[in-house]
Amino acid sequence: MAKTEVILTHNVIGLGAESDQVKVAAGYARNYLFPQRLAIPLTAANKRRLEALRHRRAEREAHEFNTMSELAKSLSRMTLVLTAKTGEDGKMFGSITSGAIADELKHQFEMAIDKKKIHLEHPLRALGEHEVELRLNPEVTTSLKVRIDSATPLPKPAETRGPETRAKETPARGRVAEKTRETTPDKAEAKKERPPRKPKTEKRVE
Repeated sequence: MAKTEVILTHNVIGLGAESDQVKVAAGYARNYLFPQRLAIPLTAANKRRLEALRHRRAEREAHEFNTMSELAKSLSRMTLVLTAKTGEDGKMFGSITSGAIADELKHQFEMAIDKKKIHLEHPLRALGEHEVELRLNPEVTTSLKVRIDSATPLPKPAETRGPETRAKETPARGRVAEKTRETTPDKAEAKKERPPRKPKTEKRVE
């Protein structure tokens, strides 16, 4: 397959950035790179444009570095909360992937981050907090705190009347009984203190 050398005028993922001189298939350059104005042929005349392309590349990379640095500061202070279904033993069904984290960042915080920049050694499969590495730029990395909560409601414990409840009720009954005992003797004494009634005498009529 014939190869040709080109000068990239824009950043092309997997190929290079502007001002890079790369070898590509002649058909790829002719049918895609040149029509899309992503590259120009490597000629003596085009080599004069290299300095301008390098200057534009430096400005773009500096702007990207500053933007990603500010984004990294914001992400490091955030906590992304996700929910997952769990069984009765608290174990998750399924796992959380970098794609799910990217989707939730966009949904919750309106931050569009390529899932390829979210690096997980393996999908998250446990509830709780996790530190996730984000490689936003070749020179900018940060970590994002991800908390996974259970979406399955826990069963409510049955309400039981403990000894404390019974203990609180017992003194109340005791106070009532005590009050009754206090009242009864008073009534008995009041009956004793009443003077005896005098017998009625019949008046004789003469």
